[in-house]
Amino acid sequence: MYVSKPKTEHFDELIATLTKRNSGDSGVNEFKLMKTATEVVVIGVRDPSVFDESVRSGVEWLDQHRSMLQEYDPVNRHTLPLTGDLVE
Repeated sequence: MYVSKPKTEHFDELIATLTKRNSGDSGVNEFKLMKTATEVVVIGVRDPSVFDESVRSGVEWLDQHRSMLQEYDPVNRHTLPLTGDLVE
């Protein structure tokens, strides 16, 4: 899961791009996208056997789309990543 803050002019474009990317074979078994007025939250459930590769390709994809995002701060930069075990 990660949270991003798209630049206002790229908000809808980023949502469309994320939806398209995760509708194919991106290594994500289940994909949910949530939006607030200013942020986009991506929740992806990955197969553990391809987790490392899926994360790597996701970071590469994100690097290509950073120009669409506002920076949170110098440490977290453009996304707030979260990982954890699925409870339910």
